[in-house]
Amino acid sequence: MGNTPEHSNDSSDLSPAQRLEAPNPRLIDASIATINDMDTLRACVAYENQHQQRVPILRQLEEKASELRTQNKDD
Repeated sequence: MGNTPEHSNDSSDLSPAQRLEAPNPRLIDASIATINDMDTLRACVAYENQHQQRVPILRQLEEKASELRTQNKDD
């Protein structure tokens, strides 16, 4: 096992391309759901804006940003 990406518990190890270019929409949804910090989220938004510009994906990222902001207020 060890530090191989398949067994990593740290989702921040995924690049924006790995998160947003998954072959299955459910994998993209799961990748967005596992974003736990604003830096990763910003990187994903920048990647999406630069490459695909898919409105549904950008909306999901916007919703995740709102969720993260709410969590940060509670901390």
